[in-house]
Amino acid sequence: MPVILPDWAPRAPLQPLQLAWSVAAGVELAILRLDLLDPLISGNKWFKLSEHLRAAEACAATGVISLGGAHSNHLHALAAAGKRFGFNTVGLLRGHPQQTPTVRDLHAFGMQLHWLGYAGYRARHTADFWLPWRTQYPGIYTVPEGGGGLLGALGCIGLVRQVREQLPGLGWADYDAWWLAAGTGTTLAGVLLGEAAEHPVHAALAVPIDHGVEQQVQAIVQDADRPVGGYQLHAASRGGFAKVDAELLSFMQVTEAASGVPLEPLYTAKALMALRQQVEAGYFARGSRLVFVHTGGLQGRAAALLQHTSA
Repeated sequence: MPVILPDWAPRAPLQPLQLAWSVAAGVELAILRLDLLDPLISGNKWFKLSEHLRAAEACAATGVISLGGAHSNHLHALAAAGKRFGFNTVGLLRGHPQQTPTVRDLHAFGMQLHWLGYAGYRARHTADFWLPWRTQYPGIYTVPEGGGGLLGALGCIGLVRQVREQLPGLGWADYDAWWLAAGTGTTLAGVLLGEAAEHPVHAALAVPIDHGVEQQVQAIVQDADRPVGGYQLHAASRGGFAKVDAELLSFMQVTEAASGVPLEPLYTAKALMALRQQVEAGYFARGSRLVFVHTGGLQGRAAALLQHTSA
C-alpha cells in the first residue's frame, strides 16, 4: 500500500449563499462546497475515507475493500482514490449486475466488483461476513459501508477547521450553527467532535427516522470519548431514501438558477429544502449565521433524476 495521503490535502471553498427565503428571514448562509473538492474524489466521502486509508497504510495493506450500491458515492470516491494514488480497490455491491454511470466509473477506475445479490448484502453485519473476502484478497483492508465508524468521523473533523479558516473571507467573526445532510451520521459525528460543543449542529435526515442515525452517532461519540455539544435531527427523506418528488425537483431547479450551485436530489437538495422550511417557520432568529454543507455526490445526479422521470 503506497503512501498516498501526506501530499494531498484538498480544500473546499466556503462561499456566501444568498437565497430569497433566507434573505427575507434575515438569516445569513454560507455553503461549504465539498462538491468542488476535486473533479473525481469529491464530497464528504473523501473525509470519511482519509483516516481509513491512513490505517490501511499503517498495516501495509495490499488494497482496500468496501461495500455499496450501484449509485454509491462512497465506492466512487474510493475507486477514484485508488486510481489516483495507485492502490487496489474491491467493491462489494448490493443487488445484481447493472450498468449505471457510477458502476461504469468504478470499472474505469479499476475497481474489482462483486455483486452480492440482496440476501448476500443483508448478511454484511454477520460475524463471518468478511472471512471469504480476506481469504480471496490476502492483506486487504476493510472499510465499513459508507466509510463509517469512528475513523470516518475523525476524518470529518477537518471540515470544522476548513470553515473556521475561511470565515474572514466572508466578513464573519463567527457563526451560529451548522446544517448538513445525514445518511449514516458519520459526517455529523465528525462535525460534532470538531466543534467540541462550541456550536450546535443540525442534520437533515436523508433516510427515515427509524434507520438508526441517532444510534450510530451516539456509538461514534462514545468510542471517541470526547466532549460534544447539542445536535438536532430533522426529518427530510420525503418518504424514504432516494425518494424524489416533483416538489423537490422544482425546488432544485429554482435554487440552482438563483445560486448557480448544482445540487443532487438525494442529500444536498433535501437538506437545503428542509432548511428553507425551518427558516421560513422562524426556527432561527434574525441575524443568525449558518454554515450549510454541500456533501457532493454530483456524479450520481443524472442517474437519480433519470430514475425519477422514468418511474
